[in-house]
Amino acid sequence: MANQPDNEFFNRADAVIDLANSQIGECSRGKVSASLMYANARFSAWISATGCRDGEEMAAAKEEALEFFVGQFRTMLEENLDEYIENFARYMTRDPE
Repeated sequence: MANQPDNEFFNRADAVIDLANSQIGECSRGKVSASLMYANARFSAWISATGCRDGEEMAAAKEEALEFFVGQFRTMLEENLDEYIENFARYMTRDPE
């Protein structure tokens, strides 16, 4: 990742993943993923709004915010895809029940 995460970074991420995993029994993985992406987009929009005085300032900063958040997501997704590729057999092998 471009920026070094703080000590609790992965704990916060794991808590969100645990919540998402707990919802998979209620609906498909795809629907949970879509809800998770929407929540991230909504939270990111709120983060962007907190740094602005008004809607006009936010509109002026919109492209910069999009570039930042989409770029960060792409970097994190690439890192995680690469990790799964390298560890596919270990990560995707189910333990016998």
